[in-house]
Amino acid sequence: MAWVQRTIRLTPRSRGFHLITGEVLAALPALAGCRIGLLHVFIRHTSASLAINENADPDVRGDLERHFNIMVPQGVPHYVHTDEGPDDMPAHIKSVLIGASVTVPVTDGRLALGTWQGLYLCEHRDHGGPRELVLTLQGEMPPAAGGG
Repeated sequence: MAWVQRTIRLTPRSRGFHLITGEVLAALPALAGCRIGLLHVFIRHTSASLAINENADPDVRGDLERHFNIMVPQGVPHYVHTDEGPDDMPAHIKSVLIGASVTVPVTDGRLALGTWQGLYLCEHRDHGGPRELVLTLQGEMPPAAGGG
């Protein structure tokens, strides 16, 4: 059993749901040598989140963004935490609802995602800045793959 952990920084994105599967895979070449395992992806922020969902039709990402903006609107009078702008408290609420991590099975060097699934960065701030992810891979790997 081997462990590999990497921290990556994603480029800043506008508010919305963004596919990041390719960036995660590019940052973790050791995954290709993993016969069976788990990849845990954790975001080090409280105003963005991670999810797994539709990877083909961008309308899904837009619909999710529109729905979350209706479900958790800005400018609600009972929000007290407003010092960082009107998008900050709604971003914290959305992050709690969606979550700070995802875990994906790994099979024969590939993420065992469904045909239409991809990893999302859910950016809940208008201008969230760069986001850091901690990628932790655990699994059966050849000795050389564990260190890379």
